[in-house]
Amino acid sequence: MQNEETLKKLKNIVANMPEQPGSYQFWDENGAIIYVGKAKKLKTRVATYFHKEVDRFKTKVLVSKIHNITYTVVKTEEDALLLENSLIKKYNPRYNVLLKDGKTYPSICVTNEPFPRIFKTRNINKKWGTYYGPYSHLGPMYAVLDLIKKLFRPRACNMPMTEERIKEGKYKTCLKYHIHICDAPCVAKQTYEQYQENIVRAKEILKGNTREVIKQLKEEMMEKAAQLRFEEAENIKQKVALIESFCAKSEVVSHTLHNIDVFSITNDDHHHNAFINYMHVTNGSINQAFTIEYKRKLQETDADLLALAIPEIRNRFQSTAKEVILPFDIEWHLEGVEFIVPQRGDKKHLLELSEMNGKQYKVDRLKQSEKLNPEQRQTRLMKELQSALKMEKLPYQIECFDNSNISGADAVAACVVFKGMKPSKKDYRKYNIKTVVGPDDYASMKEVVRRRYSKMMEEGTPLPDLIITDGGKGQMEVVRQVVEDELHQHIPIAGLAKDDRHRTNELLFGFPPVVIGMKTDSELFHILTRIQDEVHRFAITFHREKRSKNALKSEMDNIKGIGPKTKDTLLKTFKTSKRIKSTSYEQLKEIVGPAKAQLVYDFFNKED
Repeated sequence: MQNEETLKKLKNIVANMPEQPGSYQFWDENGAIIYVGKAKKLKTRVATYFHKEVDRFKTKVLVSKIHNITYTVVKTEEDALLLENSLIKKYNPRYNVLLKDGKTYPSICVTNEPFPRIFKTRNINKKWGTYYGPYSHLGPMYAVLDLIKKLFRPRACNMPMTEERIKEGKYKTCLKYHIHICDAPCVAKQTYEQYQENIVRAKEILKGNTREVIKQLKEEMMEKAAQLRFEEAENIKQKVALIESFCAKSEVVSHTLHNIDVFSITNDDHHHNAFINYMHVTNGSINQAFTIEYKRKLQETDADLLALAIPEIRNRFQSTAKEVILPFDIEWHLEGVEFIVPQRGDKKHLLELSEMNGKQYKVDRLKQSEKLNPEQRQTRLMKELQSALKMEKLPYQIECFDNSNISGADAVAACVVFKGMKPSKKDYRKYNIKTVVGPDDYASMKEVVRRRYSKMMEEGTPLPDLIITDGGKGQMEVVRQVVEDELHQHIPIAGLAKDDRHRTNELLFGFPPVVIGMKTDSELFHILTRIQDEVHRFAITFHREKRSKNALKSEMDNIKGIGPKTKDTLLKTFKTSKRIKSTSYEQLKEIVGPAKAQLVYDFFNKED
């Protein structure tokens, strides 16, 4: 930790710093760089760390660990951005934004050989060739590779091919020539000049300049036709059709947009991580799209992250675009580059596409992490529900009730319990309605809720964090009357209301109940309706069992000589009349004795 002497030394360094653009570095007591920053005015920016009103906890911790400050003055804002970037990469300081880019995306390599090869790779070595990409989605990469193979047939062999060795006859044609996927430059069936011309055009397609290639090919096609070389003209026409088909499938925004960078930022739910999407547009088509994840260390703003990411990503993709589209303005600017925040039109459409890609990447990352850690998904859903209902406590234990009766007969109720958004079947409970006569859902609900929570309070069992009623405001009110007015417990109560088509479409909460804004196709709403479906299923199953037993009981009332004890024994053993009917006399005899077995057997088999 700092002492007064160290703090005095640091403030003296700050007092003597220049008001020029540059990068500053904070060092700890062990001589390690713990933070790298950039500033338009070094002295003004660094002084803010030592103001008394610095109240963010993380910033306070950082300041308490500073033992020395160094800085580098540069000429322009752009140089300050680039210097900060290179220093962060070099020293990986503890308190700087962390670039979470562990995944290596593939690129397409065009080698520097006399007869270049074109292939996908994850290893970048600029000595070996020119690289295009990286491609964050494999589909577009394979599509462009496939197009190039069909159009220009670059060689797929690994031989160190040179013109001299070809003249010396060192090579033989392979199968690829015979199946027409290579034009055999190895035996001079294709000249060096023809091969190079194809490679130049392939590079143009990889850059996204498809319109230029189409224009050249059409001119060549007309020349061949004028020379009456119709077969060659037809081959070129087929190549043009291939490129046009490929372009039709790619995202074309506007043919007037050329050489533009697009950046957007999407935050995770807790604002710890941010996903920055980058797209590059050439000749109206998006030919690069990439999302990078950044992990915040000091609650950096979205503008701070974009200022860090823009020069880094542009450098990575070697972009020279003079126009950069952003979702909002940032205070930093690059020399000779215009930052645009579009309000409408094609450029706004581009920004929306970038934001859509960023959001999709966020969803994909969440799915991947939740597959590895299912508890993460449960916690997220519980937090979402807690936030939606503004609850003080995380809704770990959720209970839901439902009644089931037909005209008041065989009235039953059920309670299902979900713990951590998963059904806890050992805690499910069935209830026979005892105090209510006739079909009175409200009175039945009151009885069941009273019985359940009175017993739980007596036994000291933990009460639920949330009660969900299968019904609207009326059901919520009767549950509240029991829980709050009678039992004096404060348990949040929600209701799932149905529309005219008997489909659940609203989540109600609070007293008086209000509709909670939640999309019905959201994951959380699906979980809530699943709880509702589960309690309905459980109640109906119990009701059917009871009806079946009562039907069997009433059927056995007609057997003379069979009393209540024998009926109960048979019910417990066989559950349904169908099973009794299919049971042999010998089996019945073992359970109720020979005389009664004969009576039961004869009754159910009298038709036979």
